[in-house]
Amino acid sequence: MSKEQDAFNNFIEISKAETIEFLSQMDFDAIKKAGDIIIDAKKKGFRLHVSGIGKPAHIAGYAASLISSTGTPTYFLHGTEAVHGSCGQLVPGDVVIFISNSGETAEMKATVTAIKNNGCQVIGIAGNPQSWLAKESAAFLFAGVKQEGGPLNRAPRMSIIAESFVLQALSLYLQVERGLDPKQYVKWHPGGALGHLRENEK
Repeated sequence: MSKEQDAFNNFIEISKAETIEFLSQMDFDAIKKAGDIIIDAKKKGFRLHVSGIGKPAHIAGYAASLISSTGTPTYFLHGTEAVHGSCGQLVPGDVVIFISNSGETAEMKATVTAIKNNGCQVIGIAGNPQSWLAKESAAFLFAGVKQEGGPLNRAPRMSIIAESFVLQALSLYLQVERGLDPKQYVKWHPGGALGHLRENEK
């Protein structure tokens, strides 16, 4: 067996094990707490933003798009540009979801501190429930794994999947609370296959 084939097989096995373990321990009460913070802020006229640095920034962009498309207008906040003027998109009372694998990096601490200094609540997502980010957050969502799935066990693979699962669960909570129906969903998706009502939805 080649090294590449061995790495592939290990990746599949690790992915299966990590996914099953992570999903089995996802905490609905934590999702509800975060969701209710967002819902309360929205009722008061405030907005939701998602941010991260490095790989989590890509997940933040996806999450902002997903959550917006399912009924809660959401904005991407650039994780490093935030401390160079992009905090100007925030107003006191807004909520910012911040994603960080470790919850401990210096860049992340600077951005989260700036966000809070601008009067916003933070919902933290990280792989360490004892991290700085967890302690600084109004609500915390755990997204930790034991193995990333690669030979070095460093590049974020499984941790990114865990973060995505958490954000999808949160988007689901917000969508159901809003009562999004197929007709409204289709109005927001006029292009592509998603922009058509199915027979049972007409």
